[in-house]
Amino acid sequence: MFKTKKLKLAFVLLAILTIISLYSFISPYEYTKVNLQALLQGPSFAHPFGTDELGRDILTRLSYAVRTSLFVGAFVMLVSVIIGCTIGSFSAYIGGKTDLLIMRITDVFLAFPGILLAIAFSALVGNGFTSVIIALCLFSWVGFALMSRAQVLEIKNKPFIESAQMSGVGNLKIIFRHFLPNIATIIIVESCFVFSGAIISEAGLSFLGIGIQAPHASLGIMLKQGMAYMLVSPHIILVPSLILLTIVLMINLFSDKLTDIIAKH
Repeated sequence: MFKTKKLKLAFVLLAILTIISLYSFISPYEYTKVNLQALLQGPSFAHPFGTDELGRDILTRLSYAVRTSLFVGAFVMLVSVIIGCTIGSFSAYIGGKTDLLIMRITDVFLAFPGILLAIAFSALVGNGFTSVIIALCLFSWVGFALMSRAQVLEIKNKPFIESAQMSGVGNLKIIFRHFLPNIATIIIVESCFVFSGAIISEAGLSFLGIGIQAPHASLGIMLKQGMAYMLVSPHIILVPSLILLTIVLMINLFSDKLTDIIAKH
């Protein structure tokens, strides 16, 4: 019963985020347009979530910010899955010195805290949307590489793999046709954590001023700009904080359900 309620809550949160993300298409306001006559207004019929320090409609900006967060999270997750699983599977399948070299390189990336590596990269190449995505991809693939390597090592000597090798099937085909489908379930669960982690990291980088830059909308930017006015207009920082919490909670609830489904099978 409790698990069913968690799934229902996840769908409710998904519906809320979907409505917010699509709001900008019907909003009468532009998310970058300054309105000096409507500074720091509280929630009202005209502005359901109020306005910010420049008179911009918060709900309209949230619509863009939510889409930005979901896109960054999904893109980083997808790239990390492809790179990490390919590297980990190839390393385990080939073995020997190649496996040793790849794992030592992986250990180097693993030795650095991911967010610090992203900060260093952003500081080196500059701020912006593209640099944030690349910075997050730099460390997000490591977990997939280690997990896929461990799973491939477990099944590489199974009869169906030996049969494929004896049939003359190429290494890449064996990896993509036999290894990856057999480790897909555990990769799906890990993807959910990387998805939410990338969203939080992007918000953190933007909050520090080395991520996505204004006037573009990002949850991190909205939190950073709202800190100076949190005592005067608490809604300006409370709303994006709750939306960030909602996104991460929704992803984790779906991840828990996926874990339960996988455990039953």
